[in-house]
Amino acid sequence: MEELKKKNSVPLLPWMRSPVDVSLLEECPLSLLPCLDPRLKVALQNMGFSSLFSVQVAVWQETIGPGSFERDLCINSPTGSGKTLAYALPIVQKLSTRAVKCLRALVVLPTRDLALQVKEVFTAIAPAVGLSVGLAVGQSSIADEISELIRRPKLEAGICYDPENSYQELQSAVDILVATPGRLMDHINNTKGFTLENLCYLVVDETDRMLREAYQSWLPTVLQLTHSGGDGLFPQANTFLPSTFGSLKTIKRCGVERGFKGKPFPRLVKMVLSATLTQDPSKLSQLDLHHPLFLTTGKQRYKLPDKLESYKVICDSKLKPLYLVALLQNLGGEKCIVFTSSVESAHRLFTLLNIFGDLKVKIKEYSGLQRQSVRSKTLKAFREGNVQVLVSSDAMTRGMDVEGVRNVINYDKPAYIKTYIHRAGRTARAGQTGRCFTLLRNDEVKRFKKLLQKADNDALPDHSVPSSSIESLHPVFTSALEKLKETIVSEASRKRKTGFKFSRMSKGNRSYHSTK
Repeated sequence: MEELKKKNSVPLLPWMRSPVDVSLLEECPLSLLPCLDPRLKVALQNMGFSSLFSVQVAVWQETIGPGSFERDLCINSPTGSGKTLAYALPIVQKLSTRAVKCLRALVVLPTRDLALQVKEVFTAIAPAVGLSVGLAVGQSSIADEISELIRRPKLEAGICYDPENSYQELQSAVDILVATPGRLMDHINNTKGFTLENLCYLVVDETDRMLREAYQSWLPTVLQLTHSGGDGLFPQANTFLPSTFGSLKTIKRCGVERGFKGKPFPRLVKMVLSATLTQDPSKLSQLDLHHPLFLTTGKQRYKLPDKLESYKVICDSKLKPLYLVALLQNLGGEKCIVFTSSVESAHRLFTLLNIFGDLKVKIKEYSGLQRQSVRSKTLKAFREGNVQVLVSSDAMTRGMDVEGVRNVINYDKPAYIKTYIHRAGRTARAGQTGRCFTLLRNDEVKRFKKLLQKADNDALPDHSVPSSSIESLHPVFTSALEKLKETIVSEASRKRKTGFKFSRMSKGNRSYHSTK
């Protein structure tokens, strides 16, 4: 047993042993936030902000305050705590102090949908100070992206543009780029005029996932291209914190060497963020962090949103779909996300729910089986309230922010605490309340409670579904299962004719109830 514990334990890096607890800070009204550009204050107010959350205040101190990016930042904060604005605001403020048009900030995220969401945050504030934001993501026209990202030189009348001879004259049309790794590498390798030589800031959002998957070796490539440092375009540090910052000066800092010994200066500043930040030294070493400062919320590694209520729904596995239908009916049309263990399970469950007939809610599927254009359209309808229920694979778990999601339902229980945190984090965001229901068999309860203990959550009250509701659905369920089989077989046949491999879906037809 002792050998097993040693094998599973990961030694903490020294800088992770003394984290800064940002939960000790209170929200800070915009009117009291020191050094905030008045134009950005107006932009934030137009977004509906009157104050900053604790994690945003802590990051502001370390970037605009006395730290002023002297150290790279690692931020481990619950989902919905405001991490995107925490890095977007100080980066925009710092870039606005220098009137130069080149790519100086890069934000890299694992998915297109998440990149679109982050770009919206930057776009809401950056134009207020004269900065432009670009987007580089997969499944979209790279030619259109190039026209948005690269500015061709102005030529005199009668002179034709020669791309072979004008390479050096091509310039970046954006100050900030939000990108997915694959498309970023496409531009690095193939787009003339695209350069990272002036890069000041690198943000790696959803860091644990970004480090777990290679993504065409994007990280070592970016670090190699920026290793030699900048050319004087980096904003210089602010040395002193105004007295108006008040009690925020009391945040604890670890005793480390200041300055940039052994590092090029100006250097590439890095910010890495996640709700479940990895503690694996071998993974974190890939980032080549400079005297990192670890910002987190409390001593608990995994933390759920403060106003999240977690419930278990005990059910018979053979009748699990009926418990879900009854639960959705009891929720009365509140905005809800139903999570399954795979894209195939999500598709089957969505198909079955629609066969059930009039459930008085609009249900849509959201998974990797769909084209990006379909997912984007579905997400838009969900945001606008035209769809009340999304049946999703874990494609929705990472960072996606949809206002008004009141409930999350784990149709398939998550195997890991990280998965539960990211799923549950789609609700109870930004200080709002929310509920997470997990459908369990009796023999799964003990193990699931043990999993939740890793997030310091021992309470898991029952949410009862009336037996009368289940019984009334039996006749419809039997018919729906037959129709589901026919639908799956028909889809498999159609996919085979079009050359699409659908074998895993057809296998799932053997047992609908088992979604693992």
